[in-house]
Order: sequence, then structure tokens, then C-alpha cells
Amino acid sequence: MKRKVIRNSILGGCIGVLALLLIFSSVAIVPAGSTGVVLTFGKVGKGVLPEGLNWKIPFVQRVAVVNNKIQMQEVEADAVSKDLQTVNSTIAVNYRVGTDASARLYQNIGRDYETIVLLPAVQESMKSVSAKYTAEELITKRAQVGEEIKEVLSGKVSEYGIVVEKFNIVNFDFSAEFNEAIEAKQVAEQNLLKTKTEQEQALVIAEAEAKKQVIAAEAEAEAIQKKADAQAEANRKLAQSLTSNVVEYEKVQKWDGKLPQATGSGAIFDFRSADGE
Repeated sequence: MKRKVIRNSILGGCIGVLALLLIFSSVAIVPAGSTGVVLTFGKVGKGVLPEGLNWKIPFVQRVAVVNNKIQMQEVEADAVSKDLQTVNSTIAVNYRVGTDASARLYQNIGRDYETIVLLPAVQESMKSVSAKYTAEELITKRAQVGEEIKEVLSGKVSEYGIVVEKFNIVNFDFSAEFNEAIEAKQVAEQNLLKTKTEQEQALVIAEAEAKKQVIAAEAEAEAIQKKADAQAEANRKLAQSLTSNVVEYEKVQKWDGKLPQATGSGAIFDFRSADGE
């Protein structure tokens, strides 16, 4: 009797363990921001499981989790510019795997899609776009270059279900010779700007001095004109005030008391003063 009870207990325990294993094998938990790719005897199914608790056929199916969150990958990329300058750049790519493309990506590429698809596409896109610009343009048109590389990269990885959310050129680095040439050019431009500024300042000072002299000359001419006008007005008023009596009076005041001598037809008339002298 005891043996039968023990046997039944062991059998019940085994059945309970098998039941628990069966239950756990029937449950698939997909993390947030991910999808579950269902594999039936290793074959990838067409649909995917959403995040959360899902059911599957125990011991027949298993679930591979694909991350659909935005991920960031920093890449070192080398390229050559249009003017044959070596360009070493650091690229930061924000990307994600499209939910609908999870099964297809897992089936065709597997989990290592970054190494197989994304990174080579970044290198190729960087090379193809950099070859269109000179080294100087890569610096001055950095935002434009970044947008063009992002567009090219998106076209290369979209067929695999990878979506490029953001593309940043973290750093551009060139050869030491090119950096020295850029520095020399900047120094020359600064010197030219300084010389131009000094010339403009000198021109402004010269123009100001010339205007000052013109103003002074105009002021002097105006003063002379005013003085002449005043003198003319004084002369006019004096002329108006001179009557015939005033003129005769002035003559008398200036007469020295001697009569003039006159000469006529052989005779000389001598006008003397009234006292007979």
C-alpha cells in the first residue's frame, strides 16, 4: 500500500513537472520595443509576435526577439574628397528595424545585421558622397553633406527593413598638410581683412578731413562775403547821406587859404589874399 502511494506521488510529481514545463514552453514573452519572430522547427514564420505575453506550440516553436528600438552606432569611415584629400570621419547613425520587416531581416540576415548590412553601407555611402565635394566644401557644407549621405544610406538599407532616423558627422579629420594649408589660408584671409579694414578707416579719416577743410573754407568765404556786404551797405548809406552842402563844407575844411593860379594868353594872374600880400 505504501509503495503504491509512493509510486503515485512520484508519478504525480513527474506529471506536475511536465505540466509546468509544458506551460512554460507554451509561453513567449517579448520585451517592450521588440517583436518576436516565430520559428517552427527552425523555419521563419511570416508574422511576428507583439511585445508582451504570447503563446506558441511547445517544443515545436521558438521565438527569436528582434529589437525595434532606435539604436545608435558610431562608425569610423575613411574616404577621399573630390580634390583627392584623405578624409577620416566619425559617423553617428541612429537607426531602427521596422516592425514589419523583423521576420524578413532575421530570415535573410540574422541577428548580426549591423556588421553585415549597416556598417558596410555607411562606409560606401560616405565614400560615394565625399567624392563629389572638395575637402574645403566638406567642411563648409557639412550639413548638406550629412543630409546627402543619410539619403544615400537610407536607400541602401531600406530594402532590408532598416530605417535611418538620424545621421550625424561627428568629426572630419584631414591630413596634416591639408590642415596646415587651411590654417595658412585663414591667416592670409585675416591679414587681407585687416589691411582692407585699415584702408577703409584711412579713407574715412581722409574724407572727414576733406569735409572739415571744405566746411572751413565755406565758413571763411561766407565771413568774407558778409564783411563785403556790410562794407557795401555802409558805403551805400554814406553815399546817401552826402548832400551838396556837406561836400562844400568838407572842401572848406580842407582848404589851405591859398587861391589857385591861372595861366592865360600871355598873362599870369596872381590871386593873393585880401590883406595885399
